[in-house]
Amino acid sequence: MIDERLVNSLYKKAVGYTAKEKTTEYSAEGDVVKQKVTSKHYPPDITALKAYLEIVSSGDTLEKMTDEELAEEKIRLLKILEETENGTCKTQRESEM
Repeated sequence: MIDERLVNSLYKKAVGYTAKEKTTEYSAEGDVVKQKVTSKHYPPDITALKAYLEIVSSGDTLEKMTDEELAEEKIRLLKILEETENGTCKTQRESEM
């Protein structure tokens, strides 16, 4: 059985995500001088998409997909992600979580 955390992480990498990063600067004495929180965007990864699809599907369909079909699937998933972030769509994956 595949760990659900692994599947969720792979899905997140496949569709891309934004994460907050915290940077802290210290003085020579070790005191905190400055803290900065930024958002970093990680773009979608087609290799992660392929691995995710292999895990969640039987694998037969994925093996028959061409690079063009994989690219189309990536675009479809990105559109769903954008709609979800805008609050205009609720995906099946989102309702499962």
